[in-house]
Amino acid sequence: MKKMIIASTSTIHGSSYLEYLLPTLQQFFSDVKTILFIPYARPSGITYDAYTQIAKKAFATIFIDVKGIHQYKNPKEAIQNAEAIFTGGGNTFELLNQLYKKDIITDLQQVVNSGTPYLGTSAGSNICGVTMMNTNDMPIVYPPSFDTLQLIPFNINAHYLDPIKGSTHMGETRETRIKEYHVFNKTSVLGLREGSWLAVSGKSILLKGNISARLFKQNKNPQEFEAGSDFSFLYE
Repeated sequence: MKKMIIASTSTIHGSSYLEYLLPTLQQFFSDVKTILFIPYARPSGITYDAYTQIAKKAFATIFIDVKGIHQYKNPKEAIQNAEAIFTGGGNTFELLNQLYKKDIITDLQQVVNSGTPYLGTSAGSNICGVTMMNTNDMPIVYPPSFDTLQLIPFNINAHYLDPIKGSTHMGETRETRIKEYHVFNKTSVLGLREGSWLAVSGKSILLKGNISARLFKQNKNPQEFEAGSDFSFLYE
């Protein structure tokens, strides 16, 4: 049975890395001693080692060790033998590119479907959907496919932003971009605001945190869903 936390972000304003999620993570990973960390998204271009140390420091506060997948000779075996997995944020194009390049995307999909606890933040959440086509990231590399883990039946737009009232910014809003996507694609998109996350258990997909999320479906007006909502109906 799938056990996942799909978070919009790793860090909210005024807090340290993963701080707002740590009480939830302590319970979620209660039987875990070591988490396998996938640092391929490389936020700001930092090294795998530097990124792993950031995650390691955060999880040390709840007495869980972290080891980067790049520290293993065989990434396939690392995934297959992991107690739990955390994929951090950064650039979704590069994250997905590396998963395909190392031929581990199917392995990751299989172990999570089989019950290995999984945490994703930002880019690590984007890859949980049907495709990565609703990321906000620049296409700095060209992955072999936009298809992702397909662990949930919709796509994630992480860090979803509402239009700012009174703003003179003339660029496109997130809603505008998602509407453009739906001209050519049917997959629903969940705008996941910062500070919120999805708790997945089997086919249950519960919105957690104190913030609503915005669901976009092709040819329909977007809908707001309050915290506690279950998006399992999207499997239909």
